[in-house]
Amino acid sequence: MRELDVVGVGLGPFNLGLAALLDPVTDVRAAFFEAAPGFAWHPGLMLPGATLQVPFLADLVSLADPTSRYSFLNYLHDRGRLYRFYFYERFHVPRREYDAYARWVAEQLASCRFGRRVESVVPAGPRGWTVTVRDAAGDAASYRARHVVFGVGSRPYVPEVAAGHLGDNVFHSAHYLSHREKAVTADAVTVVGAGQSAGEIVADLLETGLDDGMALDWFTRARGFLPMEYSKLGLEHFTPEYIAHFHHLAPQVRDEIRAGQDLLYKGLSAETSGRIFDLLYEATIDRPDPPVAYAGGCELVGMEPSPRPGRRWRLTWRHRDERRTFHRDTDVVVLATGHVPAPLPLPDDVVALDHAGRPDVTLDYRLRRADGTPSTLFVQNAELHTHGVGAPDLGLGAHRNSVIVNAITGRDAYAVQDRTVYQRFGTAFSTESAQPVEEPA
Repeated sequence: MRELDVVGVGLGPFNLGLAALLDPVTDVRAAFFEAAPGFAWHPGLMLPGATLQVPFLADLVSLADPTSRYSFLNYLHDRGRLYRFYFYERFHVPRREYDAYARWVAEQLASCRFGRRVESVVPAGPRGWTVTVRDAAGDAASYRARHVVFGVGSRPYVPEVAAGHLGDNVFHSAHYLSHREKAVTADAVTVVGAGQSAGEIVADLLETGLDDGMALDWFTRARGFLPMEYSKLGLEHFTPEYIAHFHHLAPQVRDEIRAGQDLLYKGLSAETSGRIFDLLYEATIDRPDPPVAYAGGCELVGMEPSPRPGRRWRLTWRHRDERRTFHRDTDVVVLATGHVPAPLPLPDDVVALDHAGRPDVTLDYRLRRADGTPSTLFVQNAELHTHGVGAPDLGLGAHRNSVIVNAITGRDAYAVQDRTVYQRFGTAFSTESAQPVEEPA
């Protein structure tokens, strides 16, 4: 059984960034395992013109070490594209190029092993773990690891009413490109959801289907098709300071705060919103309105085969404000309904859970052990409930990985800045002692 200091489970951008930052740390033996045959970042949503929603500096390493050989700028230099990017003059790069950049990094790291699925992680001694890995041929291997970092990501969320109907004509937005031909050639399409993925798909359908008379419905249970917060002061919530402030709050308070913060990390970009409106505007010049309907406050509550000739599905919607239901018939349903955390390959009794059954994650991203013993398990992007809205944000990946590397090595391998923004959170900055206020029952 091979012994390692670190085993990474999953190779999305966050664990890939950790592998890149660990590469020059020569006294740490690490291996990262991923079931997929190669790096692929949201392949079902690589639509033409789609860009990152964060600046290019939010690459795998730059905000931890701008001199790293694995930076986006070094990728451009290596590919002979640096001057072209210079003239491109864009802060937000194409999503396809970020994917190509990440693949470039993965191909250089010997610690990244694709085509290998981690089947289990079980305790082995007071602080070690036995990690069982199976390759594409079905052969298993075991590793002894001092630390394990889970970067298993998320999986598509499918509403219960649609779960039994998934197929070529009903699918999650994560698989849109695989089914795109079916969607763009359909007579009637319904998109469910109001986030960025939903908006990009609606824009794609409008560009390809309006002239052919496609009927397009776009409904969401959200109150409207609202833009994601992207002001400079609002972006300061995606910082180490806000993570520390949010983490020290009581769990119930954290849940209450996060319930009102959706538009900090969800919603449409202003560019996508404008693109959709402009497409509709241009389509109605000297012509009647196309068969396009979109509305907020509509929750999908039923789905069955359509009794209407020429349509596949009848969807039942409940209007949340009017408290009334209505029906719409369609052929293809695209569920842009978000994602939920993927389960961790751990025994049920290993990790401590909070009041809602979620993993208890410490400030330095450790999964707290159920038995109270010191933990050497870490997690990436499964701590939204403990660390706040920045958990899924690419811009905080390098910070989180710096914290994890420092925790693993027991030293400051990477500098972690305590002060990065102008805003203050909480009362820690007060010159006088802050006193709790007793609130009425």
